[in-house]
Amino acid sequence: MSHPHFADAEYLLDGFEHVETINEFRARLKLGRPLRIKLGIDPTSPDLHLGFMVVLHKLQRFAETGHDVTLIIGDFTAKIGDPSGRKVTRPQLTDEEIEANMRTYREQAGKVLDLERVRVRYNSEWLGKLSVADLIRLLAKTTVAQMLERNDFHERYVSGEPISLHELLYPVAQAYDSVAIQADVELGAIDQLFNLLLGRHYQREFGQLPQICAMTPLLVGLDGTMKMSKSLGNYVGISEPPQTQFGKLMSIPDGLMPTYARYAAFRSQADADKLAADPAAGRADPMLEKKRLAEEIVARYHGAASAAAAADYFERTVQRRELPTDGLAELPIGEAARVVDVIVKAGFAESRRAAERLISGNGVKVDGIAVSDPKALWTATEPAVLSVGARKFVRVVPNAMT
Repeated sequence: MSHPHFADAEYLLDGFEHVETINEFRARLKLGRPLRIKLGIDPTSPDLHLGFMVVLHKLQRFAETGHDVTLIIGDFTAKIGDPSGRKVTRPQLTDEEIEANMRTYREQAGKVLDLERVRVRYNSEWLGKLSVADLIRLLAKTTVAQMLERNDFHERYVSGEPISLHELLYPVAQAYDSVAIQADVELGAIDQLFNLLLGRHYQREFGQLPQICAMTPLLVGLDGTMKMSKSLGNYVGISEPPQTQFGKLMSIPDGLMPTYARYAAFRSQADADKLAADPAAGRADPMLEKKRLAEEIVARYHGAASAAAAADYFERTVQRRELPTDGLAELPIGEAARVVDVIVKAGFAESRRAAERLISGNGVKVDGIAVSDPKALWTATEPAVLSVGARKFVRVVPNAMT
């Protein structure tokens, strides 16, 4: 969908949590030219999750309305490590790790972003060319006091936690990205506000118009309290299988459905409000609405057919508690003698002790029958389905049949 005159401010800023500043944005739109829009992402892990997609969706809106959009892959800044929200120093990545992550980032970002309309740049293009003298001149434009205004730096400083000097370079390097491409607007999650405001500061120092900072909210994770994060384990990965995505989405608290409708399914605020009001008033079934929402989100990343199959799988295995009959991975029993050995061999637990805890918690079944004894032997002489929890299944095959 294309919008004339690069669209209006209300359309472009719909769904942002904070804009610095809206008046500047309206004035910049009146220049009558495409605005230079910037989003920077650091390839710090192999996979993106739904939380990353919130800001990518907003970037797509600028792209489809004719603005000059640049996605900056922070291959240089990834070597420093973003300290935002961190209580400890982030590990620095190797060139090989960064290159592998960049490949998957482009592929996964393309699920939401039309990469044909977006310029992709790597910030090593300009940051890698800075000499030590250039870097000193850059650092001279920022004070230590400014850096310690950042909540994470301030908290670590006050509590005596170490702050490495290279970490102070991260906001400076990211800010210089804005100077390098002369950004009119930078997008980012709300926890990046300090970094984006520093970009405004550096642009003024270099005689440029300061960028407008448009901040998206942080998507709450599956636990309903903390932000979505791989390190917290409360995430839905973009490249995860449809069944896994669907199952995870069905686990969110009902009260989180409007948030996911707005920022994971990209529905309008009116639709999200309706999803909040209707189940509460008894006008809609929360389970049915959650399944529709989960299927809609999975379809975006895997297609409608796979999403429908994932919904059917969930209904059979979780709601009706039927064992899956097809598409199961097969596991040769090998040397495994006890049920706990099979659980570990299947990758459903890290150790025998962890597997014993799963059995004690009534989470393990063989062919639908609960295993109650943590010391139980594996006695099945025919192929049998081992299930752990509601979503982990494997068909265990005796050695004579492999």
